[in-house]
Amino acid sequence: MSAKKEMRAHSGMIRRVTPGVVALEVVTILLALVAFIPILWMAVVSLKTDEASIPSAFHYFIPPFTLRNYIDILSGGTAVVRWLFNSVAVACIVTVGTTLLCSMASYAIAKLKFHGRNAFFIYFLIGLMVPGEATIVALFVWANQLKLLDTYAGLILPSLAGSMNIIIMSSFLKGIPNDLIEAARIDGANEFRTYTSVILPLSRTVIVTVSIFTFIGNWNSYLWPYLCAMSEDMFTLPVGIPTFVSQFSVDKTVPMTVNMIASVPILVFFIIFEKQIVKGISLSGLKG
Repeated sequence: MSAKKEMRAHSGMIRRVTPGVVALEVVTILLALVAFIPILWMAVVSLKTDEASIPSAFHYFIPPFTLRNYIDILSGGTAVVRWLFNSVAVACIVTVGTTLLCSMASYAIAKLKFHGRNAFFIYFLIGLMVPGEATIVALFVWANQLKLLDTYAGLILPSLAGSMNIIIMSSFLKGIPNDLIEAARIDGANEFRTYTSVILPLSRTVIVTVSIFTFIGNWNSYLWPYLCAMSEDMFTLPVGIPTFVSQFSVDKTVPMTVNMIASVPILVFFIIFEKQIVKGISLSGLKG
């Protein structure tokens, strides 16, 4: 009987392989290659030296390769290490701060009863329709008046809240049974204890989702850091790399090395949290 079941299951798998499925897989592989080729090109060029003879683009893929560019850039003498530190510090602090603030605000909107709760939710919905570029002038004036330009506080504070994150998290928290919250209150837990002991453990999925997209978004952020950072020491990698590239316009390998250094952390981040990112895309699509 088990052999018959295996044969039926095997035949069922064969029947599911349709031309449409094959075509979809082929298109997916081609799109993956299109996305991977620029990364491969950037990596192999960064492993070459500018003195090497490169008669054609194909010769970039032929050994020898060297790590000298990485050693020269990361060992000092350039501002890349400082920019890397700034990017990591700002992205991590913003991610932690955004997760805490948005989760607390979402808990209040989703589970606490107070006057104007629906108005707050509508306010955040309206915020989704306003692009960040439309408020950048007012934000710059505000930061200048508060002496926040060219400071870490100026880079971090404007990014600590986002309408999309609050909408996603509050929509998720509305699905948590109210009975669990009432049970915690009966046991004597106050609102903060209920938030930390009941809400946060049950919201791990949405918290991870918000944290991942917040980190990636701030790592790649360009416009506000470009306006806020006045000195080279406060540049993040997206702001500093164009300046660095312009200094080495003749050399192809050094700019590629700097871009590879900027790309490696986010690539590693994606590889580690691949499953969570996929779940996050599904969650944001369903809840947003």
